[in-house]
Amino acid sequence: MTYGVIDMGSNTIRLCLYRLERGELISLFNKKTTAGLIGYVDDGMLSSKGIRKACDVLNTYKRMSEFANVKELHVFATASLRNISNSSEAVRQIYEETGFQVDVLSGYDEAVLDFEGACHDETLDEGIMVDIGGGSTEILYFDDGRIKDAVSLNIGSLSMYRDYVGRLFPKKSEAAAIRRKVEGELDKVMFIDGKSFPVMIGIGGTIRAVKKFNNDIFGLSRENNIIISGNLEYLLNELRDEKKQTLNKVLRVAPDRIHTLIPGMLILHTIFSRCSCNEIHMSSFGVREGYLYRKIEV
Repeated sequence: MTYGVIDMGSNTIRLCLYRLERGELISLFNKKTTAGLIGYVDDGMLSSKGIRKACDVLNTYKRMSEFANVKELHVFATASLRNISNSSEAVRQIYEETGFQVDVLSGYDEAVLDFEGACHDETLDEGIMVDIGGGSTEILYFDDGRIKDAVSLNIGSLSMYRDYVGRLFPKKSEAAAIRRKVEGELDKVMFIDGKSFPVMIGIGGTIRAVKKFNNDIFGLSRENNIIISGNLEYLLNELRDEKKQTLNKVLRVAPDRIHTLIPGMLILHTIFSRCSCNEIHMSSFGVREGYLYRKIEV
């Protein structure tokens, strides 16, 4: 059986198709569209153009799924729809235009589904899990394979770019402002206060792009999923040179994240440092898989 899920994020909308085999999801197809829905938010509301953009992408994905004979296709949204004041209206219009009933996940549910998805990818003992999206960042603390606490922060790679960066890449003062914002948000997260977490489990596109950059700069294989302590700061320093050189380095590994990679790395490095992490383990599974496992009741 083939199952599909569409993830409506603040920056990208992604279609993923899977085959269910002996209770496990096997990835078959992955298509991403950079819709930038957060850029259509004005005074806290997603504009009619933003809703139209979302509908156009969803209808395209719907046709693709029909050709693939997908048994079930489910759609969820994260910060893209939960952080707007007209969420209910947007969900209604999307349903009328596409036939999709969009599940708008709370920040806590997003973090929990990240964990449930990652549990199918590897054994999780103790540490923190971090998912940096375009409009939010989820942090989850787990111990002995169980969730202890979780939080969703209204900071993301695209929102930090939009709010703090004047041109393509952040200036030194703008990077400092992003770090201060992230530090302020982390001050509210009591379950990380005074604790150290040697292992961080990384989820999502931002950290996946950082992993690609790490492997490229250090000449590691594409299959390497670990970023060790010290590498993040080195990678950020690599992106502080002349603009053209920085542009070429980002284009080489993450052309679709040309403006969001550095803000995302600043968020990641700030969390990494605050939590005294030694290394990041990139998980292949996350919220999409966790959500679909629940939907098909595996």
